[in-house]
Amino acid sequence: MRVAFVSGNREQLPDPVIPLGIVTVAANLPARHPRILIDLCFEEDPVPVLCSRIQEFGADLIALGMRNIQSADYSGKSDAIEYYRELIQSIRQVTNAPVVLGGSGFSVMPSELMAALRPDYGLSGEADRSFPALVEALEGASGSEKIANLYFFEGDEVVSTVAPIEYCDLRNARPAQRSLVDPRHYAVHGIEGIQTKRGCPLSCMYCTYPLIEGRVGRAREPRAVAEEFLSLTDDGRRVEHVFIVDSVFNLPRRHAKEVCQALIEHSVSIPWTCYANPLGFDVDAAQLMKEAGCAGMEIGSDSGTDKQLLVLKKGFTTDDIRSMSRIAKEVALPDCHTFLLGTPGETLDDVRRTLDFIVDLDPFGAILMAWVDDYEALDVGLAIERQRLRDSVLELLDSHKSEFPWWSIPSIGANYDPALFKMLRRRGYHGPLWQHMRKLVSPRTAALKRKRRTSGERADNGSSGMPSAG
Repeated sequence: MRVAFVSGNREQLPDPVIPLGIVTVAANLPARHPRILIDLCFEEDPVPVLCSRIQEFGADLIALGMRNIQSADYSGKSDAIEYYRELIQSIRQVTNAPVVLGGSGFSVMPSELMAALRPDYGLSGEADRSFPALVEALEGASGSEKIANLYFFEGDEVVSTVAPIEYCDLRNARPAQRSLVDPRHYAVHGIEGIQTKRGCPLSCMYCTYPLIEGRVGRAREPRAVAEEFLSLTDDGRRVEHVFIVDSVFNLPRRHAKEVCQALIEHSVSIPWTCYANPLGFDVDAAQLMKEAGCAGMEIGSDSGTDKQLLVLKKGFTTDDIRSMSRIAKEVALPDCHTFLLGTPGETLDDVRRTLDFIVDLDPFGAILMAWVDDYEALDVGLAIERQRLRDSVLELLDSHKSEFPWWSIPSIGANYDPALFKMLRRRGYHGPLWQHMRKLVSPRTAALKRKRRTSGERADNGSSGMPSAG
């Protein structure tokens, strides 16, 4: 069976993302099945390119990956549902081959997206085993009733099989089939992705990782991770930076430290960044990560109030966030904290308190995002309701954006626009661009802004200068 894997994601802010999930699934398909990857990321007019390549290849099956529901630039403005509907309808016009929809975006709300987009099949969660099993079933070699998390139609009704009894064992996992990756990813940006484990036992209220990977943690062998790092530059690929895509790299601590030790022992020289969590973070972990080549951490701190952290079920406190940032400064390991503003139960006063907290924290980088619920893509009423608070949050941020010279506020374009990113790349900066924002602001300018906020405005208003709620 000739399989056309299609990566529908076209987001390029802050950088294009290699479709690691799709090429990992492709690696698990038996070699007797010819395959291609059609990556629409760099196509100005994706539909004609998609249709042409499907016809040229003569695909018997289309595997369409849906990475995001909301836009990856944190603005929530893209209409992903309509975009993927157009892709599926266009595929139908040039081939009778079945369409299988999967990916992280699909896994968040599979039943709803099946009904809205009407592919022939859907696979939620891990597809390393389920997709090859579906290919066998379509060839008539086996039945589909034992394929986990398979969605399909019986008449007009969406039905599904049960969840898997056990998740994939990553100790013997096949590495991603990077030979399929569009070379423009390497030529333009040179950022790769690696996964050291799957599954997240944390309970953050909004997080989709448990829906995509499950809550059962499964780790790869640290040596295998280091060897994959070394293989990234095979075939002349230009890799300047690696992002470790685990939901949280530093938990569990033992595995994170073993991975770092393996990277050190294998003399891995490619710098890398990861998601990290304040829980269990200590000086030893920070120093080991630094020695292993870690160039920075992205921390989902989310709020500057303990009340809202409790609502979001983060499992840590503002003191834990402060401790992590302090340790990061001690070992010169850049920390970028992401904050979600306007989350359920939050008021505009809470948002102001979070902004005060960020000013006091003074992390190496900060990304401020107005909360967008994934279900807003399907529920117009919910979107209108949530937009009211978002508008107030964004108005507040816009009125003070000049006071935070290296904070990124994507929804209003503050330190987050294509021209800025292009300029940074031309200057030779690699990796996540928040790591370079401070270089754009002179130390004197930054010091004057901090002095004005922490002395004059705070002394007068009892706050960091944000307008009071009254």
